Amino acid sequence: MHDFSRRGLIRATAAAGVGSVVLPGVTAAAAPVASAAGTASTGTASESAAADSVAGGQARLTGRIVRPDDPGYADASLGWDELFVHYPLVIVYAQRTQDVVNALTWSRQHDVALRVRSGGHSLEGWSNVDNGIVIDVSELKSVHIDTASRVARVGAGLNQLEAVTTLAKKNLAVTTGTEGSVGLSGATLGGGFGFLTRYLGMACDSLIGAEIVVAKGTNRAEVIKADLKNNADLLWALRGAGNGNFGIVTSLTYQASPLRSVAYVQATWDGIGNLRGIFEAWQRTAPSADKRLGTQLEIHRNQILLFGVLAEGTEAEAKKLLAPILSVGTPEVSVETGNWGDVYEGFQIPTEDEPANWKFFSQFTTEPFPRKAIDVIASFMRDAPTDDSNFFTQAFGGAVRRPPRGGTAFPHRDALFYSEPGAGWGTRGEPDSGDELTPVAQAWIAEFSQALRPYVNGAYVNVPNVGMQEWETAYWGRNVDRLRRIKQKYDPHNVFQYEQSIPPASC
Repeated sequence: MHDFSRRGLIRATAAAGVGSVVLPGVTAAAAPVASAAGTASTGTASESAAADSVAGGQARLTGRIVRPDDPGYADASLGWDELFVHYPLVIVYAQRTQDVVNALTWSRQHDVALRVRSGGHSLEGWSNVDNGIVIDVSELKSVHIDTASRVARVGAGLNQLEAVTTLAKKNLAVTTGTEGSVGLSGATLGGGFGFLTRYLGMACDSLIGAEIVVAKGTNRAEVIKADLKNNADLLWALRGAGNGNFGIVTSLTYQASPLRSVAYVQATWDGIGNLRGIFEAWQRTAPSADKRLGTQLEIHRNQILLFGVLAEGTEAEAKKLLAPILSVGTPEVSVETGNWGDVYEGFQIPTEDEPANWKFFSQFTTEPFPRKAIDVIASFMRDAPTDDSNFFTQAFGGAVRRPPRGGTAFPHRDALFYSEPGAGWGTRGEPDSGDELTPVAQAWIAEFSQALRPYVNGAYVNVPNVGMQEWETAYWGRNVDRLRRIKQKYDPHNVFQYEQSIPPASC
């Protein structure tokens, strides 16, 4: 079962040879230096200890440091999507929380722009920056699971595949998205949804605590904790406001749930002739089905794919729940049951099999699509720029409608489903690949999203809509003012900013 092709798990390539800019602290002896093999060399224990101090009031970078003249720079500066190529001044791969403190302090003392990166899948390349510092937490991979309380504390560097498989070994789970190489931290902090959403709620609903490095004073940094007893307002914001808005999360604490096994269903229809019947059956049943059932539809120009996961279910149960959809046309259907970690790992797509460039537009729906809207989907998919381009939908309902204790900043709990048109093109690893298709694909997305505007509302912060007016309201609804006040409290100088970041209340 390797047709799960909604989105490529891509590693982009970027041109090397960028000139370096030397600033104090970048060339510190204690700073690990990337080697040609991608490993790091470090100083002595005394040197590392000295790096944690601030000599003469100046911070020094620690961790695994990569600069433009290092052999590993080209790989380290890669983003998720080849449409977006950036050349940071320095990349810090944190090995521990103190490395993040040092990097944030250094960036403030030298007035250097910064971005926060975990999995590198920022869909508009906003986790990278030209001539600034990228603070990358992807190597913070600690895991501690208390099976009695089902509380899991994990480093912010875990990706979703690592989180799912690690928890599954203990017959535990939290909601994650479907793409394994996406960073767990970024997905969770934006809300996070996938096959277990209707069963367990949003990913952020299971988040009960976080360690986060925030800006302090005029040029410092400090580590604080956010949970229901400490900085509860910040925990509320971290549950859905998106990554990189308030500080740098270094660890996350989840309340996991028991999950022994799942039934995984995949159905494939050739062509899109049955689209109207399939979509109407899906939207009529999927958001109100047994909450254990999570489903996604993926529509291509030459086929329609249905994916379903039934938590703690059997093959027969899964087929029965999906019968209204599977009865349309003559789909090819396969079902497997097993441990969630094994199933999840089994439907991952090798990155080399995916296109180089992607563009998406996110939207939520609170009322079923009329036939006119479904016909819009069919019309645009027939004219899709590539076979990899698709229209993707995720059923909501079930546990999504019940926010956790303490609430969340994620506002779209009344949605029937989430959807997005997405275009994929170009060959991974080839410079300027697909350039001739770029304007075609971008125009297709823009026209597609515009045609669906009467039937959708809102947007998903993890899939940002560039150029959208009133984007704050689209992402966070009535929560915007509260989020801005929290931003003012924890980041009054607006240290953490990017193209669509939350501004402080005073701005």
